[in-house]
Amino acid sequence: MNFNATKMLLAGMAMVVAPLVPAHAGETLDRVMETKTLIGATADGYPPVAFTDENNQLTGFDVEVAREIAKRLGAEFKPVTPSWEAQVAGNWAGRWDIAVGSMTPTKARAEVLDFPAVYYYTPAILVAHKDNATYQKASDLDGKVVGACAACSYEDYLNHKLVMDVEGVPPFEYEVTPGRIQTYESDGMAFDDLRLGDGVRVDAVLSNIPTATAAIENNMPFRMVGEPLVYEPLAVAVDKGDPEFSAKITEIVDAMRTDGTLKVLSEKWFGVDLTTVK
Repeated sequence: MNFNATKMLLAGMAMVVAPLVPAHAGETLDRVMETKTLIGATADGYPPVAFTDENNQLTGFDVEVAREIAKRLGAEFKPVTPSWEAQVAGNWAGRWDIAVGSMTPTKARAEVLDFPAVYYYTPAILVAHKDNATYQKASDLDGKVVGACAACSYEDYLNHKLVMDVEGVPPFEYEVTPGRIQTYESDGMAFDDLRLGDGVRVDAVLSNIPTATAAIENNMPFRMVGEPLVYEPLAVAVDKGDPEFSAKITEIVDAMRTDGTLKVLSEKWFGVDLTTVK
């Protein structure tokens, strides 16, 4: 094979394998800065964390945190609400740039995602129908049907498989062993089943205190059972492969904590400062 033929063959091979090469570092940050748009994945149906308001606008704590991150990037925040499974799976292929969706960082998720910043901690608690006063502590629900969001840390907790690999997480124990775990796409869907009546579809739902409090304040017939089971660190997530973007998000969230912005937003939406572990 002559020299020119060899060059052509190598060039052809490069064209074949090029799509398999990971995205160049800085690609996400460059795209955001060029388009002046930060596409952010978040949830819906989790008041006061993320929900659609009476004006059909997505709002809540997570949404405002994401908007502030976008603002400090000099960009406009564009929210999207992909499934939770799609968010934690990684390999987003540029469909969105960031996830500000109260995601717990774990070793398994860190294989496909980066977690540049923990921005708050939330206490998880069991919620039962108010018609049943017999559940006074978590273990009273042993053997019962307990609802939780699918593929999330609450399902892992109920399965006794929760692993949180972040410094500063308070120790926890598995205080309930359900007879069956009923999973849902959102806490809102789980609460819809719970409000049908005690034991009709589920006996309790594992949720977080802010979401449970909002449901009760909206006259849902619930009550919280016992004490918080675990305090979750919740982090901003980005797709792997862009250390510059991760570093910029870390810088921004650290600044939001230092200047008090995170605390203000937490107190606005939750009534308390959940940005640190008490």
